[in-house]
Amino acid sequence: MSERDLAVLAVERRGWPGPGAKERAIREQLGMSPTRYYQLLNALLDDPRALEHDAVTVNRLRRVRAARRARR
Repeated sequence: MSERDLAVLAVERRGWPGPGAKERAIREQLGMSPTRYYQLLNALLDDPRALEHDAVTVNRLRRVRAARRARR
């Protein structure tokens, strides 16, 4: 996994105090738009290396993604 991939997972692992804080951190810390961030994050959820690196975060996000898909 790349440094960027690890940074994306690290941002997602954190708790965020309020609306906008996470998006601001994505722009400032990672230098990318929130849209690009979520595209990369979604791809990471299907990467077995991401699961191996941070199983708790990846499994939590997989459950959230599955629930959203089920509601459609």
